[in-house]
Amino acid sequence: MAAELTRDQRVGLIDWQRAELDLKTQAELLGLNRSGLYYTPVAVSAEEVAIKHKIDELHTAYPFFGSRKIALELGINRKAAQRHMREMGIAAIYPGPNLSRRRAKAAIYPYLLRHLTIDAPNVAWGIDITYIRLRTSWMYLVAVMDLFSRFVLAWQMDDTLEMPFVLEAVDRALAITTPQVCNSDQGSHFTSPEYLDRLTQAGVQISMDDKGRAMDNIFVERLWRSVKYEEVYLKDYATPREARQGVGDYLNFYDYRRMHQALDYRTPAEVYFGSGSFLKRDGWTVCAASNALDGVR
Repeated sequence: MAAELTRDQRVGLIDWQRAELDLKTQAELLGLNRSGLYYTPVAVSAEEVAIKHKIDELHTAYPFFGSRKIALELGINRKAAQRHMREMGIAAIYPGPNLSRRRAKAAIYPYLLRHLTIDAPNVAWGIDITYIRLRTSWMYLVAVMDLFSRFVLAWQMDDTLEMPFVLEAVDRALAITTPQVCNSDQGSHFTSPEYLDRLTQAGVQISMDDKGRAMDNIFVERLWRSVKYEEVYLKDYATPREARQGVGDYLNFYDYRRMHQALDYRTPAEVYFGSGSFLKRDGWTVCAASNALDGVR
């Protein structure tokens, strides 16, 4: 399926010469932006890669740092810091005029977690995107997390911030089960009609971070810190394939083997599947009580 392919793989499926379908239709079917097909990327300089990697480290350690402090830390001008942060899809976590850049006239939903009692799995999910560094470039990781158990239900990686990889993660999570509420920031991915329609059609209530709340997405932010300090920063991924393998292995460890003090030293999987119910995951029936694949398709 095209949804399971990377952007480069989907571009490779375009028939440029004897196409039965025009390029616009092919691009739509493959989840690509037609204008992007004609774009030849400019090689990224080692200096830019180094700056973005450093911004990522600072943002992970001090998520409340804005562009002004990051610019001072790195000795670059503030406009350059703002441009890099915008391209990386990150923003400081603090009350301010914008939590993240969103689409013009985008539908903004209220923050629903303030008075919500999250006392069981699938009451509330969180979704977010982060920057993953490679040796000479970078990728982006999106994850959907159950906020009660900290269990990562689905994730995807891509080398661009285009929409399809976010939708793929949402589809994978919804294939398992449906939450009562799904919370996100007000970024362009999460105010897009494609994202909103998926949740609405599944009967999920949509929640978005308040502008005046500093840590609405704190559990996902903690996940990013764990991913980076315990995996990404210890490795030196040379290729997207290595990054996907490394991050995938770590998230499997995080879900099934990493004990959390806040969960009484249980793993997210133990808490999430503690109800003893059966859920559908990646085509397999999962026994929630034992965390074992039942083997029934």
